[in-house]
Formats: sequence, structure tokens, C-alpha cells
Amino acid sequence: MSASSYRSQLDRKNKDRAAAEKKVGEFRTKEADRRGKATKERLAAEKASTANTRTSKLRAAQRYEDEANKAARDAGTWSTKVGKLSKEISELSTKLVKAETAERTAAEKARQREQQQTQLRAAAEQRKIESRLSTTERQVRTVLRELQAPKPEKLRVLLLGAASDGSLRIGREQERIRTIVQRATHRDLVTLDVHSAATADTLLDALPRFRPHIVHFSGHSGEDLLELEQDVDDFHESAVVSAGAFARAIAAVDEKPLLVVLNSCYSAAQTESLVEIVPFAIGMAKSIGDVDAITYAARFYAAIAEGQSVQGAHLLGRAAVEMNGLPDHEVPTLVYAPDVDPSTTRLVTPPQASEIG
Repeated sequence: MSASSYRSQLDRKNKDRAAAEKKVGEFRTKEADRRGKATKERLAAEKASTANTRTSKLRAAQRYEDEANKAARDAGTWSTKVGKLSKEISELSTKLVKAETAERTAAEKARQREQQQTQLRAAAEQRKIESRLSTTERQVRTVLRELQAPKPEKLRVLLLGAASDGSLRIGREQERIRTIVQRATHRDLVTLDVHSAATADTLLDALPRFRPHIVHFSGHSGEDLLELEQDVDDFHESAVVSAGAFARAIAAVDEKPLLVVLNSCYSAAQTESLVEIVPFAIGMAKSIGDVDAITYAARFYAAIAEGQSVQGAHLLGRAAVEMNGLPDHEVPTLVYAPDVDPSTTRLVTPPQASEIG
């Protein structure tokens, strides 16, 4: 679970504890008040001049004493709740510290990987320049992998969403993607398979049946895991799937996707292993806001459906986040295999074009 989720839970628990402590104070005050009144009535009974007055005063004293005892029991009940909440707050605080530490570590690792990848790309480009000794060699070196991109068929996009605790606007993101693709020039060349409460079986069924060119996941994740849903109707704990298991599922099918998009926090760490299986992968370098993620995804697929390259669509998605005044425009990260070029690879080819890429 992400640090933001723990912070949200911690905030709720602190508010609940404050309310419970207020109740304890109210009942302790009531107890003291009623005991004071009971004492006053007993003293009045001792001074009473008649038996009837004494009896009346003693009854009033007993009534106040009963009310004081009930208030004491109620205060005890709320004190127990305070103790339980304090224990839960302590446990959540410990988990929050661990989550924050893990996120900082993941962000630093992502930064180091990005820097390393930049250096590797620069070195590869230098080697490419040095090796261009003839026109023939240039042609050989610029030949890309022959992608199984859909020429006569539609681009198939599998949209998987999972937020078992209801903390993310999965439906909003999927609807934005659906709407913006339907408005695109080449909308007839794209088909979507949408699952807003995806389980592991949803993925395993869709991979061989739908044979997606793009697998898009929206939900919670970490550096080495994804959180899918369980097949239940109420809010529930997520079903944690390791990054390795997810990658092996992608690799298992005969017709592998061309692109995997992990629109979830700290998922960029998983993309390097994914591009050993598929040509392109997109992940998030750190935690990303819900609105930022929705904005990026909608613009990315709008550009793809307009026939833009993978890199062009990625950059337009980032630009959309930035131009909307959102802070996380640099978080989406595109990674690709060394024998493909994202700047020339198009996943949607207009009818008049004869090639993909």
C-alpha cells in the first residue's frame, strides 16, 4: 500500500481517537456532576426535619448515583476505544514510515536507472555514428524489428483497472480514454476491451482471447508488484501480484503485446524487465496524482488513435499534464528495446499508409 493511503488512514484514525477522547471527557464530567449532586442530596437528607423529606432526598441521591455509575461505564467503554485506536495509530505510523522509506528508495533507484539509461543511449548513439562507414551499413543499422503491428486489423487495447478499496477513479480514466478514442480521426482502427475491476483471471483470459497489442493497467503498484482485485462484490483487500508473475503472464502467450502501460505509482522499475518481452513499456517513476495519471493516459491514447508515433504520443501525454498545471508531467517514463525506434513506430496506420513505423 502506498504512503498516501497510510496517511489517509492515519488521518481518519486520529480524528476517530479525538472524537472518542471527547466522549470520555464528556462522560467523566457527567459522572463527577452526578456524584456531586448525590452527595448534596444525602447531606440534605441528614438535615431533613421530616421522614418524607429525608426519603425523597435519599431517592434523589440514589438516582444521581445511578446516573454517575452509568456515566462511568460509558466513559470506560470510550476509554477502551481510545486505547484500541491508539494501538492502530501506532501500527499505521510504523507502516507509514516504512512506506515512505520504500518510496524514497524507489524514487532514487528510478532516478539512477533513468540516468544510466540516458548514458547507455548516448553510448549506443555514439557507437552507431562511429559504425556508419557506408550507405549499406547505415541501412542495416537502422532496420528495426518487424513488429506485429496491426496493418489489416484494428489496434486492440486491453484496459485493466483495479482499486479494490475504491481509492482511485478507475472508471473515470477508462471513460476518458473511451471518449477521446471515439472522437479520434482513426477511431475505427482502434478497439477497446475494458475491465474496471480486473482480477488475475481477467488478464489470463484476455491475453489469448483478445490478443491485445496494448495492455494498459491502472491501479496501485510498487517497484515489484501490482495490486489486482479479488472476485468479490464489496470493498476488500487487493490481490497482490508480483512484477515477475505479471511479466511471465505477458510472455506466456504466442502473440505478445507491443506495448505495456503501467499507469500506477513506482511502476517504472518494472519496465526494464518488460522490454525483454515486448518492444515498448511505459511506467511511472514515482507516485503520481490521480488526475495527472488520467490526463496523461487520455492524451496518450488520443495521439495513438491519430496515428502518432509511440514516442510522440508519450510526449503529448506529458505535455497535457504540464499544460493543465499538474505537477507530475515528468513521472511517466517510456522504455523500449534496443532494436526498435519509438519515434518512428506507429501503432495505428491510416488506410492510405503502407507501413507501420
